[in-house]
Amino acid sequence: MNIITISREFGSGGRELGKRMADALHWDYYDREIIETVAKEQGMDADYVQSVLERHEWWTVPISFHRSFAVSGAPNTELLVKEKEVIERIAGSGRDCIIVGRNADYFLRVYDPFRIFVCAEMEAKLRRCRERAPDPETITDKEIEKQIKRIDRNRAAVRELVSGDCWGNRSCYHLTVNTTDWEIKELAPAVAAFAAHYFERKKLQP
Repeated sequence: MNIITISREFGSGGRELGKRMADALHWDYYDREIIETVAKEQGMDADYVQSVLERHEWWTVPISFHRSFAVSGAPNTELLVKEKEVIERIAGSGRDCIIVGRNADYFLRVYDPFRIFVCAEMEAKLRRCRERAPDPETITDKEIEKQIKRIDRNRAAVRELVSGDCWGNRSCYHLTVNTTDWEIKELAPAVAAFAAHYFERKKLQP
């Protein structure tokens, strides 16, 4: 079984890269599916679960999460623990897969996944966000940039909470992909081929 995890800056195209890589490799793909599973098992609305996890409201709870995963009875922290459990079940299925976000690279470290970090220059991230905005004329670049920075700060903070690692630290990843000057559909086959070669090479190592 092979696992690829993708951490990404908001607006960098990491989600699209992961989906296109999964299609190219004919592997399972997980992103929103993890949230939907957590929500179903907790009897909650998926949008609510995603909102709670993205706001990281458990920060007010006095825990040492990356050491003990103690939840201290806090429901918001329990959602994070459930998310971890779902990710571990995915890995336990034994199927080749790509998982985007959710700190899967840390949670699945015993499986030694191929870890990718996707980044881009702010101008490129602004362009991608604007292309995907439902009504791009109603929001300014300044507002989009503020949102990008807020989301990335949250991602960095939760990474520190669950693992003690620095989010985006190049030493934590096998490959860092800068998508600034690339169309994701052109880049994905090359990254997929690189990852496939990594796993083939790994098989040959003693």
